[in-house]
Amino acid sequence: PNTRRMFTVMRCNHCDWAPCVTICPVTALYRRADGVVDFNNERCIGCKACMQACPYDALYIDPDSNTAAKCNFCTHRLEVGLEPSCVVVCPERAIIPGDLDDPTSEISQLINRFPTQVRKPEKGTKPKLYYIEGDEAALVPSAAKADGQYLWSGGPELTETENGSATTQVSTPAEIVSPFPDSRSQTHEPRRVYDVRPRKPIWGWAVVSYIWTKSIAAGGFLAAAAARLASPGNSIGLQIVLGLLAMFFLVVTGVLLVVDLKQPKRFLYVLLRPQWQSWLVRGAYIITAYGAVLTLWLLATIFGLYTLADLVLWPGVVLAILTAVYTAFLFAQAKGRDLWQSPLFSMHLLAHAVLGASATWLLVNWIWGLGSGGSLASPHPQVPSPQFPAVALAIALGFSLIAILAECFTVPPTDDARRAIHMILAKPMGGWFWGIGVAVGHIVPLLLLTLGSNLLSASAAVLALVGMGVVEWLWVSVPQRIPLS
Repeated sequence: PNTRRMFTVMRCNHCDWAPCVTICPVTALYRRADGVVDFNNERCIGCKACMQACPYDALYIDPDSNTAAKCNFCTHRLEVGLEPSCVVVCPERAIIPGDLDDPTSEISQLINRFPTQVRKPEKGTKPKLYYIEGDEAALVPSAAKADGQYLWSGGPELTETENGSATTQVSTPAEIVSPFPDSRSQTHEPRRVYDVRPRKPIWGWAVVSYIWTKSIAAGGFLAAAAARLASPGNSIGLQIVLGLLAMFFLVVTGVLLVVDLKQPKRFLYVLLRPQWQSWLVRGAYIITAYGAVLTLWLLATIFGLYTLADLVLWPGVVLAILTAVYTAFLFAQAKGRDLWQSPLFSMHLLAHAVLGASATWLLVNWIWGLGSGGSLASPHPQVPSPQFPAVALAIALGFSLIAILAECFTVPPTDDARRAIHMILAKPMGGWFWGIGVAVGHIVPLLLLTLGSNLLSASAAVLALVGMGVVEWLWVSVPQRIPLS
Protein backbone atom coordinates (compact mmCIF):
# COMPACT_ATOMS: atom_id res chain seq x y z
CA PRO A 1 0.00 0.00 0.00
CA ASN A 2 2.96 2.37 0.48
CA THR A 3 3.18 3.14 -3.20
CA ARG A 4 2.65 6.22 -5.30
CA ARG A 5 2.88 7.02 -8.99
CA MET A 6 4.63 10.10 -10.34
CA PHE A 7 3.70 11.60 -13.71
CA THR A 8 6.39 13.93 -15.02
CA VAL A 9 6.04 15.85 -18.28
CA MET A 10 9.24 16.25 -20.29
CA ARG A 11 9.39 19.28 -22.59
CA CYS A 12 11.74 21.98 -23.85
CA ASN A 13 13.32 23.83 -20.92
CA HIS A 14 13.82 27.11 -22.86
CA CYS A 15 17.25 27.45 -21.31
CA ASP A 16 18.98 30.79 -20.76
CA TRP A 17 22.13 29.19 -22.14
CA ALA A 18 20.70 26.80 -24.72
CA PRO A 19 23.32 24.44 -26.19
CA CYS A 20 20.99 23.68 -29.11
CA VAL A 21 21.25 27.36 -30.15
CA THR A 22 25.05 27.33 -29.84
CA ILE A 23 25.58 24.22 -31.94
CA CYS A 24 23.05 25.00 -34.69
CA PRO A 25 25.13 25.95 -37.75
CA VAL A 26 22.48 28.03 -39.54
CA THR A 27 20.65 29.89 -36.72
CA ALA A 28 17.55 27.77 -37.21
CA LEU A 29 17.31 27.79 -33.41
CA TYR A 30 17.40 31.12 -31.63
CA ARG A 31 16.45 32.67 -28.32
CA ARG A 32 13.77 35.34 -28.48
CA ALA A 33 13.78 38.52 -26.40
CA ASP A 34 11.09 37.02 -24.13
CA GLY A 35 13.34 34.01 -23.34
CA VAL A 36 11.54 31.46 -25.54
CA VAL A 37 13.83 29.25 -27.63
CA ASP A 38 12.16 29.28 -31.03
CA PHE A 39 12.76 27.48 -34.29
CA ASN A 40 12.81 28.39 -37.99
CA ASN A 41 12.37 25.24 -40.07
CA GLU A 42 13.00 27.13 -43.31
CA ARG A 43 16.67 27.45 -42.35
CA CYS A 44 17.17 23.99 -40.83
CA ILE A 45 19.46 21.63 -42.75
CA GLY A 46 18.57 18.58 -40.64
CA CYS A 47 22.08 17.99 -39.28
CA LYS A 48 20.60 16.72 -35.96
CA ALA A 49 23.35 18.43 -33.98
CA CYS A 50 20.74 20.23 -31.84
CA MET A 51 19.29 16.85 -30.83
CA GLN A 52 22.72 15.80 -29.55
CA ALA A 53 23.28 19.12 -27.80
CA CYS A 54 20.02 19.10 -25.82
CA PRO A 55 20.50 17.29 -22.48
CA TYR A 56 16.71 17.07 -22.11
CA ASP A 57 15.82 15.14 -25.29
CA ALA A 58 13.46 17.95 -26.30
CA LEU A 59 14.13 17.97 -30.07
CA TYR A 60 13.10 15.52 -32.76
CA ILE A 61 12.92 15.28 -36.54
CA ASP A 62 9.52 16.20 -37.98
CA PRO A 63 8.77 13.48 -40.56
CA ASP A 64 6.72 15.90 -42.67
CA SER A 65 9.28 18.68 -43.03
CA ASN A 66 12.46 16.62 -42.45
CA THR A 67 13.67 19.34 -40.13
CA ALA A 68 14.21 19.47 -36.40
CA ALA A 69 11.21 20.48 -34.29
CA LYS A 70 10.45 21.24 -30.66
CA CYS A 71 8.05 22.95 -28.28
CA ASN A 72 8.24 26.69 -28.93
CA PHE A 73 5.86 27.64 -26.11
CA CYS A 74 3.16 28.28 -28.71
CA THR A 75 4.69 31.62 -29.67
CA HIS A 76 1.92 32.15 -32.24
CA ARG A 77 -0.53 32.19 -29.30
CA LEU A 78 1.67 34.28 -27.01
CA GLU A 79 1.87 37.01 -29.64
CA VAL A 80 -1.92 37.46 -29.56
CA GLY A 81 -2.18 37.32 -25.77
CA LEU A 82 -3.13 33.63 -25.38
CA GLU A 83 -1.54 30.96 -23.21
CA PRO A 84 0.14 27.87 -24.70
CA SER A 85 -2.28 25.12 -25.73
CA CYS A 86 -1.00 22.64 -23.14
CA VAL A 87 -1.85 25.11 -20.37
CA VAL A 88 -5.37 25.64 -21.69
CA VAL A 89 -6.28 21.95 -22.02
CA CYS A 90 -4.73 20.73 -18.75
CA PRO A 91 -7.71 19.89 -16.46
CA GLU A 92 -5.70 20.21 -13.23
CA ARG A 93 -3.74 23.39 -13.93
CA ALA A 94 -0.56 21.41 -13.48
CA ILE A 95 1.28 23.59 -16.03
CA ILE A 96 1.83 27.21 -15.00
CA PRO A 97 3.32 29.65 -17.54
CA GLY A 98 4.43 33.17 -16.80
CA ASP A 99 7.13 35.81 -16.61
CA LEU A 100 9.91 34.76 -14.25
CA ASP A 101 11.26 38.33 -14.20
CA ASP A 102 7.97 39.65 -12.79
CA PRO A 103 7.93 39.06 -9.00
CA THR A 104 4.15 39.51 -8.93
CA SER A 105 3.45 36.77 -11.50
CA GLU A 106 1.91 33.50 -10.35
CA ILE A 107 4.90 31.46 -11.48
CA SER A 108 7.37 33.65 -9.56
CA GLN A 109 5.28 33.39 -6.42
CA LEU A 110 5.03 29.60 -6.72
CA ILE A 111 8.78 29.24 -7.14
CA ASN A 112 9.37 31.46 -4.11
CA ARG A 113 6.83 29.56 -1.99
CA PHE A 114 7.65 25.95 -2.84
CA PRO A 115 10.90 24.00 -3.19
CA THR A 116 11.49 23.31 -6.87
CA GLN A 117 13.79 21.19 -9.00
CA VAL A 118 15.15 21.46 -12.51
CA ARG A 119 16.54 18.70 -14.71
CA LYS A 120 20.33 18.35 -14.98
CA PRO A 121 21.34 21.65 -13.36
CA GLU A 122 24.97 20.48 -13.57
CA LYS A 123 24.88 21.13 -17.34
CA GLY A 124 24.88 24.86 -16.69
CA THR A 125 22.10 25.50 -19.21
CA LYS A 126 19.98 27.47 -16.69
CA PRO A 127 16.72 25.69 -17.58
CA LYS A 128 13.45 27.54 -17.15
CA LEU A 129 11.19 24.54 -16.48
CA TYR A 130 10.70 24.09 -12.73
CA TYR A 131 9.12 21.08 -11.02
CA ILE A 132 7.26 21.55 -7.75
CA GLU A 133 7.66 18.45 -5.55
CA GLY A 134 9.67 16.86 -8.32
CA ASP A 135 10.95 13.35 -7.77
CA GLU A 136 14.52 12.48 -8.77
CA ALA A 137 13.38 9.05 -9.92
CA ALA A 138 11.12 10.72 -12.48
CA LEU A 139 13.55 13.46 -13.52
CA VAL A 140 16.71 11.35 -13.92
CA PRO A 141 16.33 8.65 -16.62
CA SER A 142 18.76 6.21 -14.98
CA ALA A 143 17.22 6.48 -11.49
CA ALA A 144 14.23 4.19 -12.14
CA LYS A 145 14.90 0.69 -13.40
CA ALA A 146 13.29 -0.72 -16.53
CA ASP A 147 13.11 -4.31 -15.33
CA GLY A 148 10.74 -5.79 -17.92
CA GLN A 149 7.83 -6.45 -15.50
CA TYR A 150 4.71 -5.22 -17.25
CA LEU A 151 1.15 -5.23 -15.99
CA TRP A 152 -0.86 -5.06 -19.22
CA SER A 153 1.63 -6.27 -21.84
CA GLY A 154 4.57 -8.59 -22.27
CA GLY A 155 7.89 -7.03 -21.41
CA PRO A 156 10.96 -7.17 -23.63
CA GLU A 157 13.74 -9.61 -22.94
CA LEU A 158 16.68 -8.49 -20.85
CA THR A 159 19.41 -7.54 -23.29
CA GLU A 160 22.20 -5.87 -21.36
CA THR A 161 23.86 -5.82 -17.98
CA GLU A 162 25.24 -2.52 -16.79
CA ASN A 163 27.11 -2.22 -13.48
CA GLY A 164 25.66 -5.52 -12.36
CA SER A 165 21.98 -4.61 -12.80
CA ALA A 166 19.67 -5.93 -15.47
CA THR A 167 18.33 -3.40 -17.95
CA THR A 168 16.06 -3.63 -20.95
CA GLN A 169 15.60 -2.19 -24.37
CA VAL A 170 11.93 -1.29 -24.76
CA SER A 171 10.76 -2.32 -28.21
CA THR A 172 7.20 -1.00 -28.37
CA PRO A 173 5.99 2.61 -28.51
CA ALA A 174 4.76 2.62 -24.93
CA GLU A 175 4.92 0.07 -22.15
CA ILE A 176 3.25 -0.06 -18.74
CA VAL A 177 5.34 -1.43 -15.90
CA SER A 178 3.61 -2.82 -12.83
CA PRO A 179 3.75 -0.20 -10.08
CA PHE A 180 3.59 -2.84 -7.37
CA PRO A 181 6.62 -4.42 -5.67
CA ASP A 182 7.77 -7.74 -7.06
CA SER A 183 6.64 -10.45 -4.61
CA ARG A 184 9.87 -12.36 -5.26
CA SER A 185 12.08 -9.53 -4.05
CA GLN A 186 10.57 -6.90 -1.80
CA THR A 187 12.22 -3.70 -2.98
CA HIS A 188 11.58 -0.05 -2.40
CA GLU A 189 13.51 1.12 -5.43
CA PRO A 190 11.51 3.14 -7.98
CA ARG A 191 10.58 1.47 -11.25
CA ARG A 192 9.31 2.82 -14.53
CA VAL A 193 5.56 2.79 -14.91
CA TYR A 194 5.39 4.30 -18.37
CA ASP A 195 8.16 4.42 -20.92
CA VAL A 196 8.73 5.06 -24.60
CA ARG A 197 10.70 3.25 -27.25
CA PRO A 198 14.38 4.28 -27.25
CA ARG A 199 15.39 6.27 -30.29
CA LYS A 200 17.76 4.93 -32.85
CA PRO A 201 21.18 6.63 -32.80
CA ILE A 202 20.79 10.19 -34.01
CA TRP A 203 24.20 10.04 -35.70
CA GLY A 204 24.70 6.66 -37.34
CA TRP A 205 26.94 5.00 -39.92
CA ALA A 206 27.46 8.18 -41.98
CA VAL A 207 29.00 10.08 -39.06
CA VAL A 208 31.16 7.09 -38.07
CA SER A 209 32.37 6.76 -41.67
CA TYR A 210 32.97 10.51 -41.95
CA ILE A 211 35.31 10.51 -38.92
CA TRP A 212 37.19 7.52 -40.37
CA THR A 213 37.56 8.95 -43.88
CA LYS A 214 38.48 12.37 -42.47
CA SER A 215 41.34 10.83 -40.50
CA ILE A 216 42.72 9.30 -43.71
CA ALA A 217 42.14 12.52 -45.67
CA ALA A 218 44.17 14.46 -43.11
CA GLY A 219 46.73 11.68 -42.71
CA GLY A 220 47.36 11.38 -46.45
CA PHE A 221 48.65 14.94 -46.65
CA LEU A 222 50.64 14.57 -43.43
CA ALA A 223 52.34 11.54 -45.00
CA ALA A 224 53.00 13.45 -48.23
CA ALA A 225 54.49 16.33 -46.24
CA ALA A 226 56.72 13.91 -44.30
CA ALA A 227 57.96 12.40 -47.58
CA ARG A 228 58.58 15.88 -48.99
CA LEU A 229 60.58 17.00 -45.95
CA ALA A 230 62.56 13.74 -45.73
CA SER A 231 63.41 13.64 -49.42
CA PRO A 232 62.84 16.83 -51.41
CA GLY A 233 62.88 16.10 -55.12
CA ASN A 234 63.31 12.33 -54.88
CA SER A 235 59.86 11.18 -53.74
CA ILE A 236 57.63 13.20 -56.06
CA GLY A 237 55.67 10.14 -57.20
CA LEU A 238 54.99 9.11 -53.60
CA GLN A 239 53.90 12.64 -52.67
CA ILE A 240 51.47 12.89 -55.58
CA VAL A 241 49.89 9.48 -54.89
CA LEU A 242 49.47 10.30 -51.18
CA GLY A 243 48.04 13.71 -52.05
CA LEU A 244 45.55 12.17 -54.48
CA LEU A 245 44.46 9.68 -51.82
CA ALA A 246 44.00 12.53 -49.35
CA MET A 247 41.88 14.38 -51.91
CA PHE A 248 39.77 11.28 -52.63
CA PHE A 249 39.00 10.66 -48.96
CA LEU A 250 38.31 14.36 -48.40
CA VAL A 251 35.70 14.27 -51.18
CA VAL A 252 34.17 11.12 -49.63
CA THR A 253 34.09 12.92 -46.27
CA GLY A 254 32.17 15.81 -47.81
CA VAL A 255 29.71 13.43 -49.48
CA LEU A 256 29.08 11.63 -46.17
CA LEU A 257 28.44 14.92 -44.41
CA VAL A 258 25.83 15.88 -47.01
CA VAL A 259 24.24 12.39 -47.07
CA ASP A 260 23.65 12.53 -43.31
CA LEU A 261 21.59 15.73 -43.58
CA LYS A 262 17.80 15.48 -43.56
CA GLN A 263 17.77 18.48 -45.92
CA PRO A 264 20.81 17.80 -48.14
CA LYS A 265 19.78 20.42 -50.71
CA ARG A 266 20.44 23.08 -48.09
CA PHE A 267 24.01 21.99 -47.29
CA LEU A 268 25.48 25.27 -48.60
CA TYR A 269 23.59 27.12 -45.85
CA VAL A 270 26.45 26.12 -43.54
CA LEU A 271 28.82 28.28 -45.58
CA LEU A 272 26.38 30.95 -46.75
CA ARG A 273 24.34 31.45 -43.55
CA PRO A 274 26.88 30.58 -40.85
CA GLN A 275 26.35 30.77 -37.11
CA TRP A 276 29.94 31.15 -35.98
CA GLN A 277 29.63 29.69 -32.49
CA SER A 278 28.91 26.27 -34.01
CA TRP A 279 31.87 23.99 -34.62
CA LEU A 280 29.91 22.57 -37.54
CA VAL A 281 30.43 25.91 -39.28
CA ARG A 282 34.03 26.25 -38.18
CA GLY A 283 34.72 22.69 -39.28
CA ALA A 284 33.09 23.29 -42.66
CA TYR A 285 35.36 26.26 -43.28
CA ILE A 286 38.42 24.33 -42.06
CA ILE A 287 37.65 21.46 -44.46
CA THR A 288 36.99 23.90 -47.32
CA ALA A 289 40.28 25.72 -46.69
CA TYR A 290 42.13 22.41 -46.40
CA GLY A 291 40.63 21.21 -49.68
CA ALA A 292 41.69 24.44 -51.42
CA VAL A 293 45.27 24.26 -50.11
CA LEU A 294 45.51 20.53 -50.88
CA THR A 295 44.34 21.18 -54.46
CA LEU A 296 46.85 24.00 -54.92
CA TRP A 297 49.68 21.88 -53.49
CA LEU A 298 48.78 18.93 -55.73
CA LEU A 299 48.67 21.06 -58.89
CA ALA A 300 51.94 22.76 -58.01
CA THR A 301 53.63 19.39 -57.36
CA ILE A 302 52.25 17.74 -60.50
CA PHE A 303 53.37 20.62 -62.75
CA GLY A 304 56.77 20.95 -61.12
CA LEU A 305 56.15 24.26 -59.34
CA TYR A 306 58.04 23.12 -56.27
CA THR A 307 58.61 26.59 -54.82
CA LEU A 308 54.84 27.16 -54.72
CA ALA A 309 54.31 23.64 -53.36
CA ASP A 310 56.77 24.28 -50.53
CA LEU A 311 55.13 27.63 -49.83
CA VAL A 312 51.74 26.05 -49.11
CA LEU A 313 53.13 22.92 -47.44
CA TRP A 314 53.06 24.17 -43.84
CA PRO A 315 49.64 25.86 -44.08
CA GLY A 316 48.43 22.54 -45.48
CA VAL A 317 49.90 20.62 -42.53
CA VAL A 318 48.22 22.97 -40.04
CA LEU A 319 44.87 22.68 -41.84
CA ALA A 320 45.21 18.88 -42.04
CA ILE A 321 45.70 18.70 -38.26
CA LEU A 322 42.72 21.01 -37.69
CA THR A 323 40.65 18.90 -40.07
CA ALA A 324 41.50 15.82 -38.03
CA VAL A 325 40.73 17.24 -34.57
CA TYR A 326 37.91 19.81 -34.98
CA THR A 327 35.29 17.06 -34.55
CA ALA A 328 36.32 16.78 -30.90
CA PHE A 329 35.20 20.38 -30.34
CA LEU A 330 31.96 19.76 -32.24
CA PHE A 331 31.21 16.70 -30.10
CA ALA A 332 32.05 18.70 -26.97
CA GLN A 333 29.18 21.04 -27.91
CA ALA A 334 26.83 18.02 -27.80
CA LYS A 335 26.02 18.51 -24.11
CA GLY A 336 23.57 15.63 -24.09
CA ARG A 337 26.38 13.06 -24.46
CA ASP A 338 28.65 13.17 -21.44
CA LEU A 339 31.39 10.87 -22.74
CA TRP A 340 32.01 13.26 -25.64
CA GLN A 341 32.97 15.99 -23.17
CA SER A 342 36.35 14.34 -22.58
CA PRO A 343 39.23 16.79 -23.19
CA LEU A 344 41.32 13.89 -24.53
CA PHE A 345 39.04 13.25 -27.53
CA SER A 346 41.10 15.67 -29.65
CA MET A 347 44.27 13.70 -28.86
CA HIS A 348 42.42 10.51 -29.82
CA LEU A 349 41.51 12.01 -33.23
CA LEU A 350 45.02 13.38 -33.79
CA ALA A 351 46.44 9.92 -33.08
CA HIS A 352 44.11 8.45 -35.69
CA ALA A 353 45.22 11.02 -38.26
CA VAL A 354 48.86 10.03 -37.68
CA LEU A 355 47.82 6.38 -37.86
CA GLY A 356 46.00 7.08 -41.13
CA ALA A 357 49.11 8.81 -42.51
CA SER A 358 51.51 5.96 -41.83
CA ALA A 359 49.05 3.20 -42.80
CA THR A 360 48.30 4.93 -46.11
CA TRP A 361 52.01 5.33 -46.86
CA LEU A 362 52.68 1.65 -46.14
CA LEU A 363 49.84 0.50 -48.37
CA VAL A 364 50.91 2.77 -51.23
CA ASN A 365 54.45 1.40 -51.02
CA TRP A 366 53.22 -2.19 -51.04
CA ILE A 367 50.77 -1.74 -53.94
CA TRP A 368 53.41 0.13 -55.95
CA GLY A 369 55.87 -2.67 -55.31
CA LEU A 370 53.39 -5.27 -56.61
CA GLY A 371 52.96 -3.36 -59.85
CA SER A 372 56.54 -2.30 -60.54
CA GLY A 373 58.73 -4.67 -58.58
CA GLY A 374 60.01 -1.73 -56.58
CA SER A 375 58.90 0.91 -54.14
CA LEU A 376 57.88 4.53 -54.45
CA ALA A 377 60.57 5.08 -51.86
CA SER A 378 63.61 3.88 -53.79
CA PRO A 379 66.93 2.76 -52.26
CA HIS A 380 68.46 6.17 -53.10
CA PRO A 381 70.14 7.36 -49.88
CA GLN A 382 68.14 10.61 -49.88
CA VAL A 383 64.79 8.83 -50.22
CA PRO A 384 62.96 7.60 -47.11
CA SER A 385 63.36 3.86 -46.72
CA PRO A 386 60.29 1.61 -47.00
CA GLN A 387 60.89 0.91 -43.31
CA PHE A 388 60.24 4.56 -42.45
CA PRO A 389 56.41 4.33 -42.68
CA ALA A 390 56.52 1.01 -40.78
CA VAL A 391 58.33 2.70 -37.90
CA ALA A 392 55.90 5.63 -38.16
CA LEU A 393 52.94 3.22 -38.01
CA ALA A 394 54.37 1.51 -34.91
CA ILE A 395 54.74 4.90 -33.21
CA ALA A 396 51.22 5.90 -34.33
CA LEU A 397 49.76 2.66 -32.96
CA GLY A 398 51.43 3.26 -29.60
CA PHE A 399 50.20 6.87 -29.57
CA SER A 400 46.67 5.79 -30.50
CA LEU A 401 46.56 3.06 -27.84
CA ILE A 402 47.77 5.46 -25.14
CA ALA A 403 45.25 8.12 -26.23
CA ILE A 404 42.29 5.70 -26.23
CA LEU A 405 43.14 4.07 -22.91
CA ALA A 406 43.80 7.47 -21.31
CA GLU A 407 40.37 8.56 -22.51
CA CYS A 408 38.81 5.40 -21.09
CA PHE A 409 40.22 5.95 -17.62
CA THR A 410 39.72 9.72 -17.39
CA VAL A 411 36.04 9.95 -18.28
CA PRO A 412 34.02 12.99 -17.17
CA PRO A 413 32.76 12.47 -13.59
CA THR A 414 29.09 11.91 -14.40
CA ASP A 415 26.89 8.82 -14.19
CA ASP A 416 26.07 8.90 -17.91
CA ALA A 417 29.75 9.08 -18.89
CA ARG A 418 30.62 6.20 -16.55
CA ARG A 419 27.75 4.11 -17.89
CA ALA A 420 28.85 4.73 -21.47
CA ILE A 421 32.49 3.78 -20.83
CA HIS A 422 31.35 0.70 -18.89
CA MET A 423 29.31 -0.38 -21.92
CA ILE A 424 32.40 0.06 -24.12
CA LEU A 425 34.86 -1.70 -21.83
CA ALA A 426 32.57 -4.45 -20.47
CA LYS A 427 29.10 -5.50 -21.59
CA PRO A 428 27.73 -5.37 -24.20
CA MET A 429 30.52 -3.88 -26.38
CA GLY A 430 33.64 -5.05 -24.57
CA GLY A 431 34.31 -7.79 -27.11
CA TRP A 432 34.38 -5.26 -29.94
CA PHE A 433 36.61 -2.86 -28.05
CA TRP A 434 39.18 -5.28 -26.62
CA GLY A 435 38.95 -7.89 -29.38
CA ILE A 436 38.85 -5.74 -32.53
CA GLY A 437 39.70 -2.19 -31.46
CA VAL A 438 42.67 -3.06 -29.23
CA ALA A 439 43.87 -6.57 -30.12
CA VAL A 440 43.22 -6.71 -33.88
CA GLY A 441 43.60 -2.96 -34.44
CA HIS A 442 46.70 -2.31 -32.31
CA ILE A 443 48.46 -5.32 -30.76
CA VAL A 444 48.45 -7.62 -33.82
CA PRO A 445 49.68 -4.86 -36.20
CA LEU A 446 52.55 -4.08 -33.82
CA LEU A 447 53.55 -7.76 -33.82
CA LEU A 448 53.32 -7.97 -37.61
CA LEU A 449 55.52 -4.88 -38.02
CA THR A 450 58.31 -6.52 -36.01
CA LEU A 451 58.59 -9.29 -38.63
CA GLY A 452 59.78 -6.89 -41.35
CA SER A 453 57.90 -8.42 -44.31
CA ASN A 454 56.35 -5.97 -46.79
CA LEU A 455 53.20 -8.10 -47.02
CA LEU A 456 52.88 -8.37 -43.26
CA SER A 457 53.49 -4.63 -42.87
CA ALA A 458 50.72 -3.93 -45.39
CA SER A 459 48.47 -6.33 -43.46
CA ALA A 460 49.30 -4.43 -40.28
CA ALA A 461 48.23 -1.20 -41.99
CA VAL A 462 44.89 -2.70 -43.04
CA LEU A 463 44.21 -4.08 -39.53
CA ALA A 464 45.13 -0.73 -38.00
CA LEU A 465 42.57 1.04 -40.22
CA VAL A 466 39.94 -1.58 -39.33
CA GLY A 467 40.62 -1.14 -35.62
CA MET A 468 40.42 2.63 -36.03
CA GLY A 469 37.00 2.29 -37.64
CA VAL A 470 35.69 0.05 -34.84
CA VAL A 471 36.90 2.46 -32.14
CA GLU A 472 35.20 5.39 -33.88
CA TRP A 473 31.98 3.35 -34.20
CA LEU A 474 31.99 2.63 -30.46
CA TRP A 475 32.75 6.23 -29.51
CA VAL A 476 29.96 7.58 -31.70
CA SER A 477 27.25 4.97 -31.08
CA VAL A 478 27.54 3.90 -27.43
CA PRO A 479 27.03 7.32 -25.76
CA GLN A 480 23.83 7.63 -27.80
CA ARG A 481 22.45 4.53 -26.07
CA ILE A 482 22.28 6.37 -22.76
CA PRO A 483 18.68 7.72 -22.44
CA LEU A 484 18.23 11.44 -21.92
CA SER A 485 14.55 11.24 -20.85
